[in-house]
Amino acid sequence: MPTLGPGRRVRVQVPATSANLGPAFDAAGLALGLFDEVEVETTRAGCTVEVSGEGADDLPRDEAHLVVRAVREGLRAVGADQPGLRLRAINRIPHGRGLGSSAAATVAGLLAARGLCADDLPGLDDRQVLALAIGFEGHGDNVAACLHGGLSLVWVEGTTPRVVRVPLHPSVVPVVLVPSTELSTDRARGLLPESVPHRVAAHAAGRAALLVHALGERPDLLLAATEDRLHQPYRASAFPESMAVVRSLRDGGHAAVISGAGPSVLVLATRESAGSVPVVGGWARLEPGVASRGAQVSQVVAA
Repeated sequence: MPTLGPGRRVRVQVPATSANLGPAFDAAGLALGLFDEVEVETTRAGCTVEVSGEGADDLPRDEAHLVVRAVREGLRAVGADQPGLRLRAINRIPHGRGLGSSAAATVAGLLAARGLCADDLPGLDDRQVLALAIGFEGHGDNVAACLHGGLSLVWVEGTTPRVVRVPLHPSVVPVVLVPSTELSTDRARGLLPESVPHRVAAHAAGRAALLVHALGERPDLLLAATEDRLHQPYRASAFPESMAVVRSLRDGGHAAVISGAGPSVLVLATRESAGSVPVVGGWARLEPGVASRGAQVSQVVAA
């Protein structure tokens, strides 16, 4: 087992993501131009964590930090030893808002592990990172979009996750409305039924198929393509204010959906319509753009 001595350092940038995009539940994700940055350095022993930005007052400062746990998982996967670690994180992705902050942290940690041991061991390729991240974090749609950027579709063949990037029409502009309240993904998922009527499943399949066409070639169809009956209605009690915002925006002709598990709202607008998406009182309004590139290792320094 190779020893990773002190002084190795890697920097990683990871984008926010919005999953589901309406009817494509657990299957589609969009990378957003809002980025967390992490720097991981090997030390002789122990673990120290510095956090600024989102979660600075709440996140753990030890081995329990999600990025650190993901680094450890990545090192184990390639057979490296477990050195001391120093983590510095600049967090810009809101936490608990359905914008993929946990997927971003997981991908950041795994890519940091790949960077730290790149000179000594065969590194993790993107397929391995995808599989590890899904097993570790559980949300393939967010992970795939974070890792690959742009619009990603993810599915599983047997036990192997697969991903494909889908071209996005250049006029599509994401607008994100972010409330001040957080929501646990586990709580939101706990409201989903074990099964749904056939008519609901058929509706979801048809709209998800239309969604891919609308995002790639026909943005004028986005309002119809984002209509969801598969998950948002069942989870409405977890974010009633967000659902009221979604309904109001859709009544006004905007292709609005719950972003991931909520409570943020994603509007798939166009360059012409983005400016007309209204501000919601007490909510932040973001136009982050699409992150055409996924997670990036920006610097690797060998000891």
